[in-house]
Amino acid sequence: MLKAGVLGAGHLGKIHLKLLQQSNKYELVGFYDPSKENAQKVSKEFGYHAFNSIEELIEAVDVVDIVTPTLSHFDCAKQAIEKGCHIFIEKPITKTVVEAEAIRTLASQKHVKGQVGHVERFNPAFTAVQDMIVSPMFIECHRLAEFNPRGTDVPVVLDLMIHDIDIILSVVNSPVKNIHASGVTVISETPDIANARIEFENGCVANLTASRISMKNMRKSRFFQKDAYISVDFLEKKSEVVRMKDVPENPDEFAMILQNAEGVKKQIYFDNPEVTPNNAILDELESFATAIENNTKPVVSLQQGTNALRVAQQIIDCF
Repeated sequence: MLKAGVLGAGHLGKIHLKLLQQSNKYELVGFYDPSKENAQKVSKEFGYHAFNSIEELIEAVDVVDIVTPTLSHFDCAKQAIEKGCHIFIEKPITKTVVEAEAIRTLASQKHVKGQVGHVERFNPAFTAVQDMIVSPMFIECHRLAEFNPRGTDVPVVLDLMIHDIDIILSVVNSPVKNIHASGVTVISETPDIANARIEFENGCVANLTASRISMKNMRKSRFFQKDAYISVDFLEKKSEVVRMKDVPENPDEFAMILQNAEGVKKQIYFDNPEVTPNNAILDELESFATAIENNTKPVVSLQQGTNALRVAQQIIDCF
């Protein structure tokens, strides 16, 4: 088992601590939180060992799970990698692309692995249809959330939209060509609502909207490709696939058939793939352990985390 320690015992950090303790792939050694008051509280309530410093924790583990505010990701990751520890780092990978590239380079030099916590890659609604998304040419994403002070230290693009940016980059096999975006600051010091249009060199277009001041929560993406439309509801954990195929010789009398101006007929088929419930955070943590054990590429590599951050920064630069 890999010895793991968590940096940061806030809301998400406590979830990571609980799951690492449950996992049969890790031995949870303990955690470090800069707030002594919070560290004592968490240690007393859950029984986790609280380290007195980052350095002490790093010396005691094989894997450092970084669940601190984004501003400190770079310093935490740098210290861990320099001591030869593998790192799991929450999204966004770092505050800047320069920092992300430095972390990626250092990890390569030290021969350690890193994975970024883009948890939606492990959402069962997405994994149920992931292999069906082939060369999408139009993508539409809506990620809306009710206001929550957590996460407002960064723009909504880095807080929420980056989830969809990473998903899109994982299914569109083409470089980004152009980005157009706008953002509005409503209650925070940084934009709370944003819209972006990403154009890829292969002609694919992605339209993304993210808001953290909505009246309701929504996390939906739609993928349009030749002869298919795929819908993913990340919040409700549901997927739908609508396919268009050539009409058979003897179609069912209730079949839905469309005919275009050229007279070509297509039959519409509806499919709701089975979505198997899971704990996406546990899955991403354990997938990282598997990558370390088998010396394989993590599902969300440091390079992919950097790519998502780069596009997010380009969007922010449009504001």
